[in-house]
Amino acid sequence: MYSVNVRDHFMIAHSFHGETFGPAQARHGATYVVDATFYRSRLDDDGIVVDIARASETLKAILAEFNLRDLDEEPAFAGHNTTTEFLAGAIHERLAARIGAGDLGPGGPALEHLRVTLHESHVAWAAYEAALPGAA
Repeated sequence: MYSVNVRDHFMIAHSFHGETFGPAQARHGATYVVDATFYRSRLDDDGIVVDIARASETLKAILAEFNLRDLDEEPAFAGHNTTTEFLAGAIHERLAARIGAGDLGPGGPALEHLRVTLHESHVAWAAYEAALPGAA
């Protein structure tokens, strides 16, 4: 399986509900480094997995929806703890939709799998990965 990874970052504020989270129940900030890894079994006729520039631009556009925002105030996340794991899934969902809409160009439909990893520090991260809807 071939892969291409693009990386970006975003900064947010949020809080968590539940005793599990201890002091993190209070509003706090986080800066996430995000890796989006795109997979396919065969390279296209140009010898690539996907257009890296388009993949980078698309990831940046998705992260701009969250950057410098308090996620506790985002209607789309009402009733959810915006944990690192949850956010990895939310970004994956949005990125998969953009792939399906053609935002990654002609190579997008041939992508088979996507992994989104959020690094909350140099020692802790979480990811969500799944086959893409158009995958064979």
